[in-house]
Amino acid sequence: MAVVVITGASSGIGEATARELAGQGHKLVLAARRVDRLAALESEVAGRTEVLAVQADVGDAEQVEMLARKAVERFGAIDVWINNAGISPPERWWQAEAAALKQVVDVNLTAPILSVRAAVPYMKKQGRGHFINVASVAGHIGTMNVYAATKFGLRGFSEAMRRELARFGIKVSVVSPGFIATDMTKHRKGKMPGPEVVARAIARVVRRPRREVVVPGSYRFLIWMNAHFPWIVDRVLKG
Repeated sequence: MAVVVITGASSGIGEATARELAGQGHKLVLAARRVDRLAALESEVAGRTEVLAVQADVGDAEQVEMLARKAVERFGAIDVWINNAGISPPERWWQAEAAALKQVVDVNLTAPILSVRAAVPYMKKQGRGHFINVASVAGHIGTMNVYAATKFGLRGFSEAMRRELARFGIKVSVVSPGFIATDMTKHRKGKMPGPEVVARAIARVVRRPRREVVVPGSYRFLIWMNAHFPWIVDRVLKG
């Protein structure tokens, strides 16, 4: 079984992924800023697998380096690192404070870059490793502006990573969810699948690395339409 680091593990997709991977026996390193929810999740999954919970702000280089170091000290390796932590601005981007916009970029894009930077030396030494970056359908179809910009950036970063790190035996995958029922989307109307559907997709990618998985799969058609007939998608999204 793999040693898996999950950022943003205290809620939503990260929490569901921790439960899914714990059930499959993977050893987990769970990272988040909210200590109470992180501790509760650690207690929950500890009966099924070995787990280490680490309070960390992955937008801080020193803290993310500490996270990587503690993972290796505890389990001897980092096999998979899942960059899951993500946020979106609460208002329209032009109405948000500059600090709020910077935080979105820091969490969604800078943090994965810092995480990869922290983990690559250990993976290179091992001669193996696997990064799974949780992007978004918004990284294919520009909506929610600043959020989409970070997810487009994360997908571009992942593509370059894949080419740069392959020589070291390090694989790179992207999981791009559509609208999922989490704290981030609770203000939206309409029925959405729960984070468990993404957790199961991530677990499949852990077992069998792929370049990118879109989940739910129905979004693949919308992405294709946006690439070939963007004016139709424009009309749909404008309502």
